[in-house]
Amino acid sequence: MSYKFLDHATDAIIEVTAKDLKEAFTVTADAVINLTLDQDTVEEKDNMEFSAQGKDLRYLLYSWVEEIVFVLITEGFAIKRLEFEIIKLDGYQIKAKAFGESLDFKKHNFKVEIKAPTFYDMEIKEEEGIYMRFLLDL
Repeated sequence: MSYKFLDHATDAIIEVTAKDLKEAFTVTADAVINLTLDQDTVEEKDNMEFSAQGKDLRYLLYSWVEEIVFVLITEGFAIKRLEFEIIKLDGYQIKAKAFGESLDFKKHNFKVEIKAPTFYDMEIKEEEGIYMRFLLDL
């Protein structure tokens, strides 16, 4: 289970490898959070519930990243950790609870504001484990 940032001139490309889907979405969340702030400085003082939906895994990934960015930037909630479940019915849904505290730019070493995820160059492979790559507009 890992993630790495690939070189890009103006945006962020994140590549994720994991053993299964839940782990892949956990790693994705950690990558997005750590791109934005220093997750190690966040304390679990409060929690916030949110959800993400998608007609397939690509749309679920897009929605998941979009919701994490919304919680971090728009809601101003620094995330320490997430608990969530992935539900597959007619499409996919993630029901999540974020644990953390109000965003403090200095305390949490705020790094960069993510504008939005994109579908450009997005890739998801389910073979021996999960591989995901996606681009974030910064």
